[in-house]
Amino acid sequence: MAEDAPLPEHPRQEHMGFDLNHVLSAVVGVSCHIPEDAFTASVLGTERSGNGVVIRADGLVLTIGYLITEAETIWITDNQGRAFQGTVLAYDQETGFGLVQALGHVDLPAVELGVSSDVEEGDAVIVVGHGGRRSAINARVIAVREFAGYWEYMLDEAIFTTPAHPNWGGTGLFDKDGRLVGIGSLFIQQSHGDDTPIDGNMIVPIDLIKPVYETMVTSGTAGRVPRPWLGMYCTEVEDRLVVAGLADDGPAELADVQVGDIIEKVSGGRVATLAEMFRRVWSVGPAGADIPITVIREGERLDLTVASVARGQLLKGPRLH
Repeated sequence: MAEDAPLPEHPRQEHMGFDLNHVLSAVVGVSCHIPEDAFTASVLGTERSGNGVVIRADGLVLTIGYLITEAETIWITDNQGRAFQGTVLAYDQETGFGLVQALGHVDLPAVELGVSSDVEEGDAVIVVGHGGRRSAINARVIAVREFAGYWEYMLDEAIFTTPAHPNWGGTGLFDKDGRLVGIGSLFIQQSHGDDTPIDGNMIVPIDLIKPVYETMVTSGTAGRVPRPWLGMYCTEVEDRLVVAGLADDGPAELADVQVGDIIEKVSGGRVATLAEMFRRVWSVGPAGADIPITVIREGERLDLTVASVARGQLLKGPRLH
């Protein structure tokens, strides 16, 4: 198809330079049950479902981590309606990737990992969810740029695509050669061109898992020193950072940070964006470091110290099988 030709809604084999059915068959459904007393249950729910992509012949599935965080039970479903029990193998908070291992034999194809750094704005791609061709959409890359999420998460080069996939969590992003170049994370609305809001998805680039893949598979973690976590959810409002929420009994709440506070400084440096704040927090030291912050509350400037923690310490670990 011509680069600027209109895309049909769903991919067709005659437009692909690879075996489309192989790719479609490798994308599975992922359903999880999370205990009611789990740390993330109140925000993410106790019943979660989305997608994942088989990346190894023994049934290793790559998905987005928030689907499987603190999961007690996991089921993997293929396009033929077969269900396989799975277990959480690893979750990397820094990238947001999660790995699920199918228990027992599964007869599912695995896909090849591509190179997400080769993905550029304007590229034609497909975003694939569980369910075959009707759950796959043709899309274009509209941006490759920094992304910062209020839950203390940041990517230097996230991939943004449009149109939006209706079931984006854990979808596979595939390039023109049928290689996996990202995993779907979020629904987003952003301005593009004439500033008209466009619906799309934020995709976590596949290159981020490559340096930590072997460690995740063998140890269940990415092997990094945990970053400091504050439990302080901020939003950008007119070039200011405002505290919009706090984790119950989290470090920020215990340090007397309050909803409505304006974050002026972190570790002595002014911050006006989430990205600036996260970089300054993470530069102070590993989890456990005391993070000095200056807030403005009802016109008064207050200096506070937040005793950070490792967020992973608050999460339930996977069940052993």
